[in-house]
Amino acid sequence: MSSTILPLNYFFILLGLTLSVISIMSFRDQGNPRRIATGSFWALYAVVFLIGDLLLPLVAGIIVVAMALIAGLGGVSLGKYSQFTAEERHESAVKLGNRLLYPALIIPFTTMIGSVVFQKTKIGGMFLLDQKNFTLVSLGIGCILALIVACRFTGSTPVQAMREARRLIDSMGWAVVLPHMLAVLGLLFMDAGVGKAVANITTTYIPMDFKLVAVAVFCLGMTIFTMIMGNAFAAFPVMAGGVGVPILMGVFHGNPAIVAAIGMFSGYCGTLMTPMAANFNIVPAALLDLPDKNGVIKVQIMTALPLLVVNIALMYFLMNAF
Repeated sequence: MSSTILPLNYFFILLGLTLSVISIMSFRDQGNPRRIATGSFWALYAVVFLIGDLLLPLVAGIIVVAMALIAGLGGVSLGKYSQFTAEERHESAVKLGNRLLYPALIIPFTTMIGSVVFQKTKIGGMFLLDQKNFTLVSLGIGCILALIVACRFTGSTPVQAMREARRLIDSMGWAVVLPHMLAVLGLLFMDAGVGKAVANITTTYIPMDFKLVAVAVFCLGMTIFTMIMGNAFAAFPVMAGGVGVPILMGVFHGNPAIVAAIGMFSGYCGTLMTPMAANFNIVPAALLDLPDKNGVIKVQIMTALPLLVVNIALMYFLMNAF
């Protein structure tokens, strides 16, 4: 089996080093009233990326608990940042014009090209990209290229880029970590037997002999569990094991592809309505300095609810049509 020139671990290490620098900058920030706690939070997160695969489960658990305590006690706080004035930012934006968009466009473009064109590329008998994570590696390359182009266009330095990275990550705060923590929640729920519990409750107290009822329970369950977990991917194993596979596929012979696709889309309706989906709903509010941190969610609810009804109808009519 061929080895890989650019494994995903390289980018984990780079991210860990970035978080380490942010941690040091936080420790040194006299303008942050909670600089020790803030620096410690980012330092612990850096350890996860740098040597996470070498840590004993107990040590990893202690780190997670420590981070949760720091965040829960309000330890992650904003500091003082070296920023350009509003007039300087406006002048720079006018000068650069549409070129400001180039670094942002480089990221998806590089990700697409890397995933499609260079996925199987070999150099000296080794794959260029990590074969299990070629999309993520391409994304990492795109981010590095975007940083280089941004520094070239603006005349800034990597040091200023680190300052801006710290400002943004402090603005987002503990919400940055939430997707990472929620990523394994679905597996934990499955190991705890939540899927079997859902199956038992639904079959005992809900008339699942009716196709429409079964479809509605599955789609609503996907929405609700996604709101709890903040991630449709974490909710899917629970609802698929409890309702999707044994009832929609086993009893009503639904097409697995259609059940899975529309089920995930129903989960995304929950994503629109929960603060647990921090990277979608809380982070944008923080970055845009919205007065209402739940403002994004309030606007999206009027899209999510009708869309959920449409998903139920689509699954009811389409899951046996193909």
